[in-house]
Amino acid sequence: MEQIHKTLRDAKGMRWLVLILVSFTMLCAYYLTDAMAPLQERCQTSLSWSATDYGFFTSGYGWFNVFLLMLVFSGMILDKLGVRFTGVLSIIIMIAGAFVKYWAISGHVDGTFEMHLGSYQLLAPTAKSAVVAGLGFAIFGVGCEMFGITANKAVVRWFRGKEMALAIGLNTSTGRIGTALAMFTPVPLVNMTGHLSAPVILSLLLLCIGFLIFLLFGVLDKKLDKEEAAAGISSDDEFKFRDIIDIAKNKAFWYITALCVLFYSAVFPFIKFATNLIVQKFGISDTFAGYIPALLPFSALLLTPLFGSMYDRRGRGASIMVLGSLLLVFVHLLFSIPSLNNLYIAVGLVMVLGVAFSMVPSAMWPSVAKIIPENKLGTAYAMVFWVQNWGIMGVPLLIGNVLDKYCISGHVQKMVDGKMIEVTQYNYTIPMLIFACFGGVAILFAFLLKHEDAKKGYGLERPNINK
Repeated sequence: MEQIHKTLRDAKGMRWLVLILVSFTMLCAYYLTDAMAPLQERCQTSLSWSATDYGFFTSGYGWFNVFLLMLVFSGMILDKLGVRFTGVLSIIIMIAGAFVKYWAISGHVDGTFEMHLGSYQLLAPTAKSAVVAGLGFAIFGVGCEMFGITANKAVVRWFRGKEMALAIGLNTSTGRIGTALAMFTPVPLVNMTGHLSAPVILSLLLLCIGFLIFLLFGVLDKKLDKEEAAAGISSDDEFKFRDIIDIAKNKAFWYITALCVLFYSAVFPFIKFATNLIVQKFGISDTFAGYIPALLPFSALLLTPLFGSMYDRRGRGASIMVLGSLLLVFVHLLFSIPSLNNLYIAVGLVMVLGVAFSMVPSAMWPSVAKIIPENKLGTAYAMVFWVQNWGIMGVPLLIGNVLDKYCISGHVQKMVDGKMIEVTQYNYTIPMLIFACFGGVAILFAFLLKHEDAKKGYGLERPNINK
């Protein structure tokens, strides 16, 4: 009779404890990702930024990941050196980036920066504080994306053949708590302390706590390694550089990657501008306006595990991605209509967007693990995240430029931090149509993925739990 070896991952309580530890660290990282989103108008008034400067700063998240291929290298480090080393390294990088961002936003940097190549202007006049804050955000982005792929691979390792989609969904949705907190807390923190950099200081504290929590995960993961080695359970073959070519030859991989970048390009940049949109379109304060975009991650928090559990038990992963992309287009098209300016409609649309934001990731990330072998999974996730970062970097820059060039509807005098300041008013119709177009193309790639799965039999429409 074949002997069955039990390890830590077979103990339900232990693998769920691991998920809690990894997910909490994800929450700490996600807070800083969106901590400045509710403060767009205050950045423009306190730091003398334009909408283009704000978009430039926000785009900084992807600079190094995209142009220096840091995400690709992160995936190779992950597959070579494992989740423990890569996770610790990523948190240290995030802390370093947060310090640089704090320095710029706290008022230590003044003046304007320009970049020329001969007589050609590479970069229009940009506030130096936006450039330095963007640099800190770029450093942070390297660590945050590195931790994202590390967390995904860690969850897949501990939950493969079990509640994998549910676990990935819970990990993702816990990170969304960080996003929700970043919608709720920055404006009250700034009002309470009088410092625009207060949310960044809180981010640094959370990252330090997350670092200690991840060290505890490392202890459990190392013990699992020892148990598997003692039981003669070997990992997949070691990653080799030529495996990148194998990943790149996979059509389904590129369909899911295209779907990812298009979908997230219509969600994450929207979150960055959503508070200002709601302030200007619905005429409410930025303190209250931040609560409405916060409904998006809270909806995702509740629903992502539900859709993940459905995928685990009933399958239909590709179909879930199609439906989620359709909802995305529906929401942005309705947001683009100027006459739909009822606040309750805004709340309803954000909650529907939260449903879409739950459906697609809950099916997409487990599906990558079905398409790509585990020994190449870190690099595969890194390649997906690398392409995604083109959208995260480029779309905020695009939206900021579009707002300044085509969408200024006037200027009003407004009391901000006890001073009467002139505030630029924007019409967000064109940006919403741009987001809707991204969603429309995402639907096309979702159908292409479904067709490829039917042809190659990856099992995207089948349940994840092995019975």
